[in-house]
Amino acid sequence: MSTVSAAQQPLLIGGEWVGAVEGRTFAKADPFTGDVVTEAAAASVADATRAAEAAGAAFAGWAATPAAERARLLEASADLLAERATEIAQTMTAECGSTFGWGMFNCTLAAGMLRHAASLAGDVEAEQDIHSHVPGLHAKAVRQPVGVVVGIAPWNAPVILAARAVATPLAFGNTVVLKASEECPRTHAAIAKAIDDAGVPAGVINLITNQPEDAATVVEALIAHPAVKRINFTGSTKVGRIIAQKAAAHLKRTLLELGGKAPLVVLADADLDQAAAAANFGAFMNAGQICMSTERIVADRTIAEDLAQRLVTRAEGLTVGDPRDPATMIGPVVNARAAQRVAELLEDAKAKGARVLTGGEPDGLLLTPTIVADVTPAMRIYAEESFGPIVALIAVDDQDQAIATANDTEYGLSAAVFGQDANNAEAVARQIQSGICHINGATVHDEPQMPFGGTKHSGWGRFGGDAALDEFTELRWLTTQDGTRQYPI
Repeated sequence: MSTVSAAQQPLLIGGEWVGAVEGRTFAKADPFTGDVVTEAAAASVADATRAAEAAGAAFAGWAATPAAERARLLEASADLLAERATEIAQTMTAECGSTFGWGMFNCTLAAGMLRHAASLAGDVEAEQDIHSHVPGLHAKAVRQPVGVVVGIAPWNAPVILAARAVATPLAFGNTVVLKASEECPRTHAAIAKAIDDAGVPAGVINLITNQPEDAATVVEALIAHPAVKRINFTGSTKVGRIIAQKAAAHLKRTLLELGGKAPLVVLADADLDQAAAAANFGAFMNAGQICMSTERIVADRTIAEDLAQRLVTRAEGLTVGDPRDPATMIGPVVNARAAQRVAELLEDAKAKGARVLTGGEPDGLLLTPTIVADVTPAMRIYAEESFGPIVALIAVDDQDQAIATANDTEYGLSAAVFGQDANNAEAVARQIQSGICHINGATVHDEPQMPFGGTKHSGWGRFGGDAALDEFTELRWLTTQDGTRQYPI
């Protein structure tokens, strides 16, 4: 592994870009070339504490800032993000192995999230009158910002998910500590830098980066800090469970968007070309490294082989290679652990009787899109999240079995149903246990205004739209008594 002009990434604490108090750094390598591309500050518990304290000190002033001004600053942040999109997309390629197109899409959607959050800024000031049975008592429900919000974002859609972690908390008057992923410290820093450069007061947005072995202690320190009132996390179910447990010890509320094993159900009457197109996109976009990625295709047995051949044709037309090459559609997976996980799932499936219809030929971290048929519950790939460019095809006898198979998972984030009878397809969709379900559309889809989140082991709570108001504000009951009130004692 060599170092080729690695960029430096400091922390952002209290409006200042600074090194870690202990002076430590860690290196992040390009998944495709192996070159070190980022040298980031390695925060300790002391740095996490400083960030939480800075956010706590800035809270009162930011909460008192008029909603219109908070909205203006978020709009300005979105403008800066859009202006810097090319540079940020290139940083994503260097740190995550993402294609340039995926990076640009990240920037576009992230800017949209900041703008949508800006449009919600005044919602925290809304009040609701509530009828009281007490004579002369006027009651109302009001909202107020909660304090410091810790946002913990992953590497797979780094600009989108970092923006989502901070946008609505800031809009509602909270201050934020963004804990960046060790896989993309400089990419996540781009969000904090855009918000900081837009002119928010010092301490409103803070950024912490840390080396992988320090992640648990840094996150625990942030959760435990008295100023921190909410934690939102996007990542694996394993880590999300730990965060929930740590937060529960301090009676702090969490918003968790965790793992997925999204089913795409193809009914007997489905448009197979459309289903194959959606499955191809959903399974292989960003090398299958999306929380909503299609991991299981549950197809009626009468059309399963026809669908499989259409999908094979599409998958074999995808170009896998150097993410800096404009012709590349699928770049490398993020690291060797990811490649090894996919290889193990594939070998287990083959050993237990699965057919590999295409793919399964790795070249380092470059994995060809892989379709595995005849998958059964005895195979690891049936239940385990692969988070790579591999999809399982499961044939079923009827609609009831399709629903049961789609629900036969601990996860419940995204799903899709394809069928030309729209009413029947919706009836199926309503029986699938997931926070999100798309009819005649891919499992991979997001928009800023939508209530995004999962059920079961895919987490709880919702990002986006009006749901964010419930997550990042405190709902209070206020009363005013007119005249004299009589008490029993």
